[in-house]
Amino acid sequence: MDDRPVLLVIVDGANVVGSVPDGWWRDRRGAAERLRDRLAVDGLPGHAGPVEIVLVVEGAARGVEPAPGVRVESAVGSGDDHIVGLVARADGRPRLVVTADRELRRRVTELGADVTGPRAVRG
Repeated sequence: MDDRPVLLVIVDGANVVGSVPDGWWRDRRGAAERLRDRLAVDGLPGHAGPVEIVLVVEGAARGVEPAPGVRVESAVGSGDDHIVGLVARADGRPRLVVTADRELRRRVTELGADVTGPRAVRG
């Protein structure tokens, strides 16, 4: 039996979606839904243990519904601030934030979270 806490993976939806110039700007909500669906199928590639995945969306992508295995949270204001709040509230458990945003990376690592770039979930 594995008693390790489940890894909390927080995905910066806007940053990950925006990391590939595939026309996401024409349909931000649809792009966020495609990312959610990929996360639901693939989880966190290369990570063998159980994970809890939270996709944070903002702006035009607000209101994206959750999918099995992926909780979706719509940021009321700044997506970055929402992510920092999630990291702070999950103190005491392993946390991984998926983003390329340098300032966000700095803020969450100061709270003890690990970070990785969008490629970790984009394939």
